[in-house]
Amino acid sequence: MISEIIATAADKMSKALESAKEDFSGVRTGRANPQLFQKVMVDYYGTPTPLGQLGQLANPEARTIVITPYDKGALKAIETALREMPNLDASPQNDGTLIRISLPDLTEERRKEYVKLVKAKAEDHRIAVRNIRRKGNDDLAVLKKDGEAGDDEIARAEKELDALTKTNVDAIDEALKRKEAELLEV
Repeated sequence: MISEIIATAADKMSKALESAKEDFSGVRTGRANPQLFQKVMVDYYGTPTPLGQLGQLANPEARTIVITPYDKGALKAIETALREMPNLDASPQNDGTLIRISLPDLTEERRKEYVKLVKAKAEDHRIAVRNIRRKGNDDLAVLKKDGEAGDDEIARAEKELDALTKTNVDAIDEALKRKEAELLEV
């Protein structure tokens, strides 16, 4: 039972880490990244659909994204979704077959705003990892109370949970450091 609690916590913590990295990739840096647009929701025939499923996203130049829809009928809907996208700072150009987005250079002020945003996201993910540890510790306490495990086993499991937590929080911090350096790079 203890090993199941540890395994579940480890799995959830690794998912929280992956989620953090995915969130970081969605924050714009000085260069264009197709990942920024993957999750933009497009109203495709009345159904909210991620942009990544509606077309191919390419990065032909450092600050340009080209979106080639699989269905040309979705061009207007994609363009509308991109125009409504917060913090885009660019207007999509529709030429009838594809959409081109040229992203302007980021100002220093805008870069600092993005750093704050990334730090807030990192803190949210750290909290998620700590909540997973708390849940694991609560489950261990129930085992101890019910007499299903001894004090030594519980103490070892708690140390293992703490080590897992530290590893994942450190990995989130490392990803944050890389993203911050990428954001501040001119």
